[in-house]
Amino acid sequence: MNPSIPHSDSGEPLYDTEAIQALDAAHYLHPFTDFKALAEVGSRIIVRGEGVYVWDSRGQKILDGMSGLWNVNLGYRRVELADAAYRQMLQLPFYNSFFQTSNIPAAKLAATIASVAPDHMRRVFYCNSGSEANDTIVRMARRYWDLKDQPQRKIIISRHNAYHGSTMAGASLSGMSGMHAQGGLPIPGIVHIGQPYHFEDGAGLTSEAFGLKAAGWLEEKILEVGPENVAAFIGEPVQGAGGVIIPPVTYWPEIQRICDAYGILLISDEVICGFGRLGSWFGCQHFGTRPDFIAFAKGVTSGYFPLGGVIIGDRVADVLIESGGEFNHGFTYSGHPVGCALALENIRILREEGIVERVRLETAPYLARRFHELADHPLVAITEVLGMVAGLVLAPGHRERFDPALEVGMICRRHCFENGVIMRAVGDRMIIAPPLVITPAQIDEMLALIRRCLDLTHAELKVRGQI
Repeated sequence: MNPSIPHSDSGEPLYDTEAIQALDAAHYLHPFTDFKALAEVGSRIIVRGEGVYVWDSRGQKILDGMSGLWNVNLGYRRVELADAAYRQMLQLPFYNSFFQTSNIPAAKLAATIASVAPDHMRRVFYCNSGSEANDTIVRMARRYWDLKDQPQRKIIISRHNAYHGSTMAGASLSGMSGMHAQGGLPIPGIVHIGQPYHFEDGAGLTSEAFGLKAAGWLEEKILEVGPENVAAFIGEPVQGAGGVIIPPVTYWPEIQRICDAYGILLISDEVICGFGRLGSWFGCQHFGTRPDFIAFAKGVTSGYFPLGGVIIGDRVADVLIESGGEFNHGFTYSGHPVGCALALENIRILREEGIVERVRLETAPYLARRFHELADHPLVAITEVLGMVAGLVLAPGHRERFDPALEVGMICRRHCFENGVIMRAVGDRMIIAPPLVITPAQIDEMLALIRRCLDLTHAELKVRGQI
């Protein structure tokens, strides 16, 4: 403990929060933020993390139910990951992958990723984020069809309320109206269909019947724009930022059938679901699909270093390689040796500690059992869980929906932060994606905190006369 820094009663160092907030407000424009509103209240300053917990600058300990931003799969303060980055920085902190060069971590990581990916996917293209991964896929899919002498196949079909990044192509693939309202999006050649959200759109249908209906929207759109013009369909195995939308079991097999029937490429956006989140290395393995592309980022380094990429299926990669000619796309930091070295260590830990198997066999079933207990709360209409993602819908008396203008989810989120647990609000859906290393005891702690925050939200809404 440094005696020159004030500490809380629990021993946490105390910082000059107001001074840091002032610097933040004066100079830092945050992502997906109302800058004016944030400046008025001040940012929450997170200063350290350990395991499944983070601490803010005022000394509050918070259980991170969102793994940072879906990505701190191994939890905070894994010294092995820091050491791997440090060793690589001393040996080779950077070199580019242009001009017929490579580096040892990049080559080893590509082989390692191929070893846990589906058998028909053996090649990797690196970038820095999930947004860049999906931009890369747009370029690569269209390049594939050019080489197949079908250059008119440019249209990529996505889904409303999907999230595939915030770059120009990524935001266009994303199906969020708020993003499309800014910047003249989507760019040409990207169209959208409905999402497989049974609770909202499947009234009167069983989950299985709705899954087939929702998948059928893909076929309808293919026929509408012309099969000869469609390059690919993109989807997250489970929609993350859209609110943890878990599709019916019939959905993905039917999507695969439709893609096969019309010969279009299938893109699995695994930026959230990849590297163990659903209890399998990749979400497509859980649902049994055979994608031509997998976009990855986040969990590949457990968020300790920016790294993303694309895993490419053989039918696409073989054409790209055998046809010759330069693929005019890439990034300065593609295959960054520090990021790749850290990712190798991350995957080693996932394997040697059996974390993916533990999620599938132990902690995910336990999370599901405990999370579904929240369905008895008077504010909760439905609970849904798959692997280490879960969501619930806030609704008065388990029935009608709240007026969106009430921002009930944001009220609940505020109570969560104030009471030591991070839960994300997506409209009236409250979602979690805890670190994969969370223990059953910590799941109990998290669920007790969530129930308390639901109680506080319910009480506040009562006082306001809104229930």
